Amino acid sequence: MTRKDADLSKPEEVEAFLKDKQFDICFHTAANATTAVCEENPELAHKINVESTQKIIEACKKNQARLIFCSTEQVFNGKENHGPFNEEESVSAVTVYGKNKIECEDLIHEQLDDYLILRFSWMMGLSFDKVKASPSIIKNVMNALLHQTPTLFTCNERRCMTYAKKLAQQFEKITALDTGTYHVASKNEMTTYETAVYIAKELKASDEAIAKYILPNKERYSERFRDYRLDSSKLENLGITFGTFEENIEEILKDFGWDR
Repeated sequence: MTRKDADLSKPEEVEAFLKDKQFDICFHTAANATTAVCEENPELAHKINVESTQKIIEACKKNQARLIFCSTEQVFNGKENHGPFNEEESVSAVTVYGKNKIECEDLIHEQLDDYLILRFSWMMGLSFDKVKASPSIIKNVMNALLHQTPTLFTCNERRCMTYAKKLAQQFEKITALDTGTYHVASKNEMTTYETAVYIAKELKASDEAIAKYILPNKERYSERFRDYRLDSSKLENLGITFGTFEENIEEILKDFGWDR
């Protein structure tokens, strides 16, 4: 199902499109994940992220199909304690988007027996032919350096960042997992600002360029340090691994020819 088939801001369109569809697995990736937009338009965000998901749940139930649902690290953005968080940790969100995803998870638990809830860290990669990568830490750093644009990176935040290829390579294994919730994330000990500096150095940027364009944002989240890193040990114990942040960056730069 694409945007041409149904508008997720109109759950009735989603219901109509799925009404006569027969399927065994539904991989639900669609959402409005832009935090600022969700905060400004909470009712619209709820229609897209929650109400349309409910229609998908109903279609899965009708078809006795497995739902693979994309959730997020943001279900932990309201936690007072620091991560990494495992799947048993209680969720807490302070943003509309995070709350939407928690509500979706609850709906899935209540209504389906066959499902996977995959909580993703911040995924990253680079664009290639006919595929445009979403905003990520590596794209943000590259844009700052290439366009010589001073860019702020948060100091009071620690999160996992994972090369999307790592997920794609192991997706067949993931689809065969037992029903449950799983965390998809590489390991990371650095703040977002520190990761930006690390990437810039891997791109062979000079110390002068880094000081000029990769800037520390010490104000954002200064009232409360945010750490919503995910612990992916559950998947690691099943032979599905995502490596470290440093390893992920090395692989991206190698894959796209930036490692020279």
